Amino acid sequence: MNSGSLTGSKDADEYSWDRMKEKEGVPRKSTEGVNILLGDPRKAVVKLSIPTIVAMSVQTIYSLTDTFWVSGLGADALAAIGFAFPFYVIQMALTGGLGVGGGAAISRHIGARDKTGADNVAVHTLVIMLISTVALTVLGLAIIKDLFIYSGAGRTTGLGVEYARVLFAGSFAFFFTNIANSILRSEGDSKRAMRSMILGSGLNIVLDPIFIYTLGLGVAGAALATVISFAISGLLMFYWFFIKKDTYISFRFHSFKFNKLIVRDIFRVGIPSSIEQLALALTALIMNFVIATVGGTDGVAVYATAWRVTSIAVSPLIGVSIAVVSISGAAFGEKDFKKAQNILIYAIEIGFLVEMIIAAIVYFFAPDIAAVFTHTENAARIAPELTRLLKIMTIFYPVVAFGMLSGSLFQGAGKGTSALVATLLRSLVMTLFFSLLFAFVLDCGLLGVWWGLVVGTVIGSIITFVWAQVYLRCVIKEGAVVGKC
Repeated sequence: MNSGSLTGSKDADEYSWDRMKEKEGVPRKSTEGVNILLGDPRKAVVKLSIPTIVAMSVQTIYSLTDTFWVSGLGADALAAIGFAFPFYVIQMALTGGLGVGGGAAISRHIGARDKTGADNVAVHTLVIMLISTVALTVLGLAIIKDLFIYSGAGRTTGLGVEYARVLFAGSFAFFFTNIANSILRSEGDSKRAMRSMILGSGLNIVLDPIFIYTLGLGVAGAALATVISFAISGLLMFYWFFIKKDTYISFRFHSFKFNKLIVRDIFRVGIPSSIEQLALALTALIMNFVIATVGGTDGVAVYATAWRVTSIAVSPLIGVSIAVVSISGAAFGEKDFKKAQNILIYAIEIGFLVEMIIAAIVYFFAPDIAAVFTHTENAARIAPELTRLLKIMTIFYPVVAFGMLSGSLFQGAGKGTSALVATLLRSLVMTLFFSLLFAFVLDCGLLGVWWGLVVGTVIGSIITFVWAQVYLRCVIKEGAVVGKC
């Protein structure tokens, strides 16, 4: 929903009142980020992607460092983190979905030259965030042990609960930091978003060994280091938004009241995005159960560790996809649909090339990478299987660009449900189907699960790309009448 469609009601008038102010000669505020967002799409993709890619790379290096330090506690600790990972994803899914929904709406308002509409979306996003934080913290702490028991964690349940309990207790740090980061990126300020992420990840790398070993907190120490690092990163963004106040977005809470049109605009992308990420968590839970059935807790340790390594491979794609949401959102706000199509194609070209290079590097150095995470006597037994999975996973790195970036365009356009369906098809339906097919029907065991991950991801990504192209051709043909598509 763009601001131009909000007419015929009191809410609509309040939602975009700066259009009236503009007629009265009140100038709009602008920043370097906004100018990039509304400028040349190719330059925008590069300028907004690079800082995010750098930040995501540092964040994934932290993730690997975290895994490295935890691996010193043994294979059971690695498995516990693997079982806890889906719950962490659930937590991040709620904040991530809200950030995507709010950020995409803000970008569309910026594209429509509606600053106050963008400000109102930002305020609503923060208020919804506060409500969600309280609900998640209370619920998570109440049921976390049962979740581990039913997910098949077995003897690693105690370690997993120690880790997850700290993460849920620190929900506010994750929620505020991610929402603030999304708002910065939505206004094209990816450089400061990068600085905050690097600060948090850098602190995490430093704090991990101190909390895990020096203070003797074990897996709980790894979680505590993460919470503290996020909190400090959030404080930096709080300073920019509420003390220095030099961002494009301005927050005015004194006259706040819920506007159903704004909430609907946020939720129509935010809720599907959260469900999308929750579906990924559900997939991870199901995959953990399937893998534990076929390969035991060692199989889960292999899967969890390989997936963290894979996060380095896809971090450039995540960076580009985040930029695509904002840039395509602004393009749809301007109703320049050909520009949106060019953004997607150019972004995929960049993503595919980068992933081809990374895939080659990971494939040839897979044994060395596996050795880093299996250096202790307790973890050494999983090294051969980890090496094999690392090599297999490189096959889908480049192809993921087609699906992930096409889904981001749907989010930027405000079609959250389309992005959700595409992700469910790729990450849940196809992946699970082929994994079960290869592992049990064709009796390929653990190797079948690994190949099922690859085949399902590749097919789902291609389908999503074709769907996005059909949608773009439709909106280009229909012009402003996008409802027909």
